[in-house]
Amino acid sequence: MHPFKFAARSALTTFFALALLACTSLPHGDPNAAATTPPPQVLLVSLDGFRPDYLELGMTPNLERISEHGVQAEWMTPSYPSLTFPNHFTIVTGKRPDHHGIVHNSMRDPELGKFSLGNREAVSDGRWWEGEPIWVTVEKAGLRAGTMFWPGSEAAIGGIQASHWKPFDGKMPMADRVDAVLAWLAEPEATRPRFSTLYFEAVDSAAHANGPDSEEAHAAIRDIDAAMGRLLDGIDALGLARELNVVVVSDHGMATVPPYQFVVIEDMVDPADAEFVTAGQSVGFLPRPGRHAAAESQLLGAHDHYDCWRKGELPERWHYGTHPRVPPIICQMHEGYDALRRAWLETRSKTDDRGSHGFDPALPSMRAIFLARGPAFRENARVPAFDNIDVYPLLMSILDVEPAANDGGDGAMESLKPGARRSAGAP
Repeated sequence: MHPFKFAARSALTTFFALALLACTSLPHGDPNAAATTPPPQVLLVSLDGFRPDYLELGMTPNLERISEHGVQAEWMTPSYPSLTFPNHFTIVTGKRPDHHGIVHNSMRDPELGKFSLGNREAVSDGRWWEGEPIWVTVEKAGLRAGTMFWPGSEAAIGGIQASHWKPFDGKMPMADRVDAVLAWLAEPEATRPRFSTLYFEAVDSAAHANGPDSEEAHAAIRDIDAAMGRLLDGIDALGLARELNVVVVSDHGMATVPPYQFVVIEDMVDPADAEFVTAGQSVGFLPRPGRHAAAESQLLGAHDHYDCWRKGELPERWHYGTHPRVPPIICQMHEGYDALRRAWLETRSKTDDRGSHGFDPALPSMRAIFLARGPAFRENARVPAFDNIDVYPLLMSILDVEPAANDGGDGAMESLKPGARRSAGAP
């Protein structure tokens, strides 16, 4: 048997044994049971690329279990750019990408070099990650945290990592991820994480390859919901349903990109005048020495399928453009168009739709989800949309840990908590 599978099976055996012990250790009616208030606990789950309208397809009964017994936002607005690494780190720091340094999925730094999702050396280098994520603050407070694949968790940020963490392994089955986290939650209180994360990328991967409304994407939605069912059933078996706050988010949505809707990067600006730094939908250019004016004359302004600005003149609502890692010129693709190098076109399907994100966060297709249940949340409540920077201060408030400096709104999420005044039209 593969060592990892053996370890996962052993962890799951321990989990069920402890769950049984938890169910039988206290006699019914024990007066001390009611008097003891368990310490606050949070499990933060990310469903990468999961749009709010997916919840209306009738494919997610287990996610509905959360919203029926907790809160559901109309949607959550991602930060600019609406990409995976920037927004995952925003959710756990409360800082905009422009302030926490992960300004794109791929970027450059004059001292650190190049960063990309697949660059394991860069991803595990704490110098790239300038914000303080929840798990670091929790560990600094003398508590324990556990991270299952959350972007940033593979790096020692400020010299600190979570007590429990795993390097990203896209081949690890969703059930094994769930069981590993449940095993952490089954540990004695002294070692159990007060804050944990869990990450699923299946919907994002299927939607990128086949389109966000494809059967493959729908199959991934069903698979993720089944994994969430396994998670919720495991939490119930551990007797933690009334103690653990489960928060489910996504980092961004996904838009359909037809096969011929793309712009060739080399056609946007003469490569002799500017070098592209980032591609896809938020495209960054670095003018070559002495060619700044030539590059700007070709790029700045409105174009048929994109718009370009100097980094200091981007739309204010994006809160983006001050960090040194942001390239001097940013071009934002219009919804449904990708920017690609000519050499990449050979591998792109000429007949099938695909999915992309990274478009304007204000677009409905880029919206993310927020669901939560637990003692810190109202039951069966619907709340208005909010920005994802507001998740961090909410979670820190629940954990009763002093937050690090962040961009989140002061009290913006109080309406989610028990006893909050209902907004008009909300249950």
